[in-house]
Amino acid sequence: MRDSKKNKPIKGGEFIIRETKFSDIFIPEEFDEEAKMIRQTCEDFLATEVLDKLDRIDAMEEGLMPALLNKAGELGMLGVSIPEQYNGFGKNFNTSMLVAEAVGAGYSFAVALSAHTGIGTLPILYYGNEEQKEKYIPKLATGEWKASYCLTEPNAGSDANAGTSSAKLSEDKKHYLINGQKMWITNGGFADIFIVFAKIENDKKLSAFIVEKEFGGITMNPEEKKLGIKGSSTRQVFFNDCSVPVENLLSERENGFKIALNILNIGRIKLGAATIGSARQVISQAVNYANEREQFGLKISKFGAIRYKLAEMAVRVFAVESATYRAGQNIDDTYDMLVSEGLDGAQARLKSVEQFAIECAIIKVWASEMLDYVVDEGVQIYGGMGYSADAPMERAYRDSRINRIFEGTNEVNRMLVVDMLLKRALKGELDLMEPATSVAKELMAIPDFNEETDKSLFAQQKKTLANLKKAGLLVAGAAVQKLMDSLSKEQEILMNIADMVSYIYVAESVMLRAEKLQHKSQEDTSKEKEELADYAKDIADVYLYSSVDKVAVIGKEALNSFAEGDDLKMMLMGLRRFTKTEPFNVKEARQRIAQKLIEENRYPF
Repeated sequence: MRDSKKNKPIKGGEFIIRETKFSDIFIPEEFDEEAKMIRQTCEDFLATEVLDKLDRIDAMEEGLMPALLNKAGELGMLGVSIPEQYNGFGKNFNTSMLVAEAVGAGYSFAVALSAHTGIGTLPILYYGNEEQKEKYIPKLATGEWKASYCLTEPNAGSDANAGTSSAKLSEDKKHYLINGQKMWITNGGFADIFIVFAKIENDKKLSAFIVEKEFGGITMNPEEKKLGIKGSSTRQVFFNDCSVPVENLLSERENGFKIALNILNIGRIKLGAATIGSARQVISQAVNYANEREQFGLKISKFGAIRYKLAEMAVRVFAVESATYRAGQNIDDTYDMLVSEGLDGAQARLKSVEQFAIECAIIKVWASEMLDYVVDEGVQIYGGMGYSADAPMERAYRDSRINRIFEGTNEVNRMLVVDMLLKRALKGELDLMEPATSVAKELMAIPDFNEETDKSLFAQQKKTLANLKKAGLLVAGAAVQKLMDSLSKEQEILMNIADMVSYIYVAESVMLRAEKLQHKSQEDTSKEKEELADYAKDIADVYLYSSVDKVAVIGKEALNSFAEGDDLKMMLMGLRRFTKTEPFNVKEARQRIAQKLIEENRYPF
């Protein structure tokens, strides 16, 4: 796949057809001192104000969560990415992601804060007019007012536009009267502001409204009893002729569904960042326990089976982290470009996130499933104590599960990945046809066994990644050609393709991070930088090695689902060609990663 657009900024989804250089990505090690100080402030807040109150938070102690949000607001934690003119810090998107990561270790508190700063505040910041922003954003930034988001209804979950909540214009045309029922409303029990979605009269699409609790006509069911995030206020909210001034219509009429989708894109990647903070904490706790627990006369951290678990947990966290901040910087770079072209800041932010909606969906799925893996293995390392409510794994295990449902289920997000890729191709925004055709032609050609050998450190990995992209294009292109319009109904195949694409994106992200760290270690030859670069390469190699096998299995399953005869045999042969790897001692690499964790007695990367 020749890169004919190498001098142009990368577009969302373009990674599948374009090689990315390590110099073009951002890695977490590049955060400046100010960003690190902001993260440290968040971590210190959790340590002093949250982690010693987890039982009280989960017991829903009256007034505790709002009080914690007030304290977080005083420190500026609620307004990191809000412009300074509205009482915020005005930091970029990736810095706000760093806050989400740090706070992610805060269990139910993390959910409350994320809902307030994300889906509760951002609709007004990005879609509100100037009067609405001036009225609401400063108080939301400081925590004086708490926010929630009212979209889901009993019969409208993933299909949000199926909601039946209604808004009728009053006779004097000064108010909308909202009626309807919303459920699973995070922060509902103490929110001052509700972002409410309803259809005006006979409209086909939702509109959005800024509703103050003081408007009246709002009642609630008792707090929901949940599997996890027990300290997060979750209510059903009923609107009974709730009178909302017409000036509180958010954006334009029938623009609510678009607002919901774009805000969810932000929520997806922010959720990915939050899982990193949670996973880091779980790994550190698991390492602590493994270094203390003795069986058969040895610390259990001495056993290979435990070391495998610790290393694999670290590999998956490091990989997801690499992808998350890579995408975050792409969003920031696109935002800067759009602003330089004269676009309004709020519109530029929305368009920049929308541009990378594919990556946001990938990260949401991969991050939530990464955390589920990490907490599950954390329970296993703790053994019987992992199942005890007196040990930390029980809460982490329960709280993790919601993430595969939050911000659109993982099944929906998987199908969105492929749907968005194909729609962009049809619109001419992504040239998938030419690369897919090239791959098909390559299958018919005799392999070149006299390729020029690249001796650079990451040459083999780059070749493997290029072949993985060919494997993805092979399966996706064949599915489109064979199934055409019926592909949209083949959900299993769509999810196969989405997983192939996701493995490719995350594997490339972690490999680029490792390559960049190697390059930096050559500029700064400190022992610490060299060690980090070496561990990063081990992690990237382990992740890539396992990804190749997974892509091969998933691709085979997809091809077997729709192809047959000689076509199937040829494509399976091609898939095998594109998913070959050089021999690699993955056990020894995992052992080195685990040893570092054990020596540091924490997640050190």
